Amino acid sequence: MTVSPLAPKFSVTLPPVRGVRLGAVEAGIKYRGRKDLSAMVFEQPAQIAGVFTRSRCASAPVDWCRKHIAGGVARAIVVNAGNANAFTGAKGVEAVETTARAAAAALSCGEEEIFLASTGVIGEPMDAAAFSGRLSELFEMAGVDGWADMAAAIMTTDTFAKLATIDVQIDGAGFTINGIAKGSGMIEPDMATMLSFIVTDAPVSSACLQAVLSARVGETYNSVTVDSDTSTSDTVLVCATGMGRDNSILPITETSDPRLVQFDMALKHVMHDLALQIVRDGEGAQKLIEVVVKGARDDQAAKVIAKSIANSPLVKTAIAGEDANWGRVVMAIGKAGEEADRDRLSIWFGDVRVAVNGERDPDYDEDEASRQVKKREVRVRVDLGLDEGSARVWTCDLTHEYIAINADYRS
Repeated sequence: MTVSPLAPKFSVTLPPVRGVRLGAVEAGIKYRGRKDLSAMVFEQPAQIAGVFTRSRCASAPVDWCRKHIAGGVARAIVVNAGNANAFTGAKGVEAVETTARAAAAALSCGEEEIFLASTGVIGEPMDAAAFSGRLSELFEMAGVDGWADMAAAIMTTDTFAKLATIDVQIDGAGFTINGIAKGSGMIEPDMATMLSFIVTDAPVSSACLQAVLSARVGETYNSVTVDSDTSTSDTVLVCATGMGRDNSILPITETSDPRLVQFDMALKHVMHDLALQIVRDGEGAQKLIEVVVKGARDDQAAKVIAKSIANSPLVKTAIAGEDANWGRVVMAIGKAGEEADRDRLSIWFGDVRVAVNGERDPDYDEDEASRQVKKREVRVRVDLGLDEGSARVWTCDLTHEYIAINADYRS
């Protein structure tokens, strides 16, 4: 598989995070010759928070995680690729129960401390008994340097593994936040197939993790889209082992704790990094597109309009063909259902204004506009001229390769 031309130029090596080990094995769930069953194992119970898909057809693992996330404690996260275990009825429930039971037995913990995620084909029954016996082996071989292994094992149509890391200072002590993600198609998270797992050794409670995760998901994972399709399986889990080098730091247990601000900013950085890597790996993508909308009645209206532009097949194919067809942007604004005044509208490709006051810019230069959409990274900017609402989303172009990948996905 050819790596996306938008992939990061340099691979990232994630440092160990105290209190967590990771590993992956080949379980033959769908693929042959690659690892497809992976896990994060916590040496001691870790604090956990999560956000999940809003799909009304959520997968069995999502239902399991939702049921147990309020407990706020995790001993392991187990992930399989190749089968989403979604729309699988009672067999899907049985599969998650079998997996959780086997994992809990291997770790001598409660089943409610095991969190699960699955990615792959929807509607195919999954025989968890066929691979759950591998969990003890997987847990034993997991190591502190297994981040890249797990990031690769959770891939489906991804062309590169997605990893991010940052250091954060709390009370003068250094802590680490590491994250991995997968996603390439069926991407418009609503919290596609998008999974992301983030771990820190900072001492942060599950309630504080949940507060910052829920607050930041809108401007990170929920601000990217590849094809407007929300998966049955979207899952983001954030865990804190509290086992950093300096154990004398008092835990952050209240959202009013000023120390949470620095952690919040660092977590947002990791989430944003991973979200952009997902859209850079959009199926068949050749161009990264940033859509900025200003001047809307409020931020929510701006987000709806930005998503309308970003999800428009006509906008995305025009940019794929390097056609500066700003009329398609006008179309996407008009159909969004939010307030817009044609005669106040301005549109830019890059730093070139192509339309203003309801008509083509009097200084419009087709060659210069075309140069903007020939770039590998394209910026579309809109000013509605109504109020102060603004939003920023990221997407990619829509190419022939996207059709080829999805026409053959189940083969």
